[in-house]
Amino acid sequence: MKQVRPKKNLGQHFLTDLSIARRIADTVDACPQLPVLEVGPGMGVMTQYLVEKPRPLKVVEIDRESVAYLNEHFPKLRENILGEDFLRMDLSKVFDGGQFVLTGNYPYDISSQIFFKMIDNRDLIPCCTGMIQHEVALRMASKPGNKAYGILSVLIQAWYDVEYLFMVDETVFNPPPKVKSAVIRMTRNKTQCLGCDEELFKRVVKTVFNQRRKMLRVSLKQLLSDSQLSALNSHLSTPTSHLSLTLRPEQLSIAQFVSLTNGVEKVLCSATI
Repeated sequence: MKQVRPKKNLGQHFLTDLSIARRIADTVDACPQLPVLEVGPGMGVMTQYLVEKPRPLKVVEIDRESVAYLNEHFPKLRENILGEDFLRMDLSKVFDGGQFVLTGNYPYDISSQIFFKMIDNRDLIPCCTGMIQHEVALRMASKPGNKAYGILSVLIQAWYDVEYLFMVDETVFNPPPKVKSAVIRMTRNKTQCLGCDEELFKRVVKTVFNQRRKMLRVSLKQLLSDSQLSALNSHLSTPTSHLSLTLRPEQLSIAQFVSLTNGVEKVLCSATI
């Protein structure tokens, strides 16, 4: 069978450097006892190294041409080649409700959606590795005080420890993307409960970072009235809080976002009584 033609509408950029493919495949060894789910294997450049590892492997690929290619070139994997859309899958059914490592050369345009799905299924995915756009990797691994620190940083680091492993040049792809790539690894941290309403936490984080250059007292006007902002400021102005509404979102730690969320929830609930 001829090679698969990269499809622009699927964001396909096939990795051609076998040494890099092996390095990415080896990132799953951080969780050596778990099965692996590879997203978007394409023509199997990483799959060929993953299949050598002594653990169960499944791959999910939405491109029918790639599925046909994989079936022909990986006959031993045939029953574990899933021709589905990862974003629509019920991940609890992939390994019969068991945990697994998520990996892949993720399409740039849906990588954030993939990681949000990972967060929603964090009890199933204690480790996630793979290749994404370089700038996105920097944002995911960034710490408070950095310009790259943002929504992805906070929402992912609330549940995972993020490691930026290495950069990959655009010349090792077919077709070459217009940006550099990077390989990351995320390992589930010990947090079991944020200590606040999780949906409100996401809403607060997204709201303030949508105006990241503004102080919290300005960006939070999208959620709270002036009187509610005043009440929130009073609630946060305690010796134990150390959280000022004159800060900008990139200055807040995960713990401070939790405190801010609890404060927002308190004033919102007070307004409905």
